[in-house]
Amino acid sequence: MSYPPQQPPYGYSAYGPPPDHPQATTILIVGILGLVFCQILGPVAWVMGKKALNEIDASGGTIGGRTNVMVGYVCGIISTCLIVVSLLFLALFLILGLVGVFAGTSSSSY
Repeated sequence: MSYPPQQPPYGYSAYGPPPDHPQATTILIVGILGLVFCQILGPVAWVMGKKALNEIDASGGTIGGRTNVMVGYVCGIISTCLIVVSLLFLALFLILGLVGVFAGTSSSSY
């Protein structure tokens, strides 16, 4: 005797979870690489992540992968902030170095 298939529990779709965004894994990898190895990838992950999050939100639940995109997006933001802080320290170092060079040459006496 064959029984009909059971209904899924309340709150679950009969078709399974929605498919992930096509770039979800790419954004996650680029964000992690930007944070750990090459910080120049941070802004790329940030921009790609924001675009993908907007697409996921606009899909009305038909596209998944929000967690992976969000992690890559946040890693991109952190990586970009680290770039900005590094550039500020570099600029400060160069300015203080130039002030020291000019201050050392102007105080020479004959």
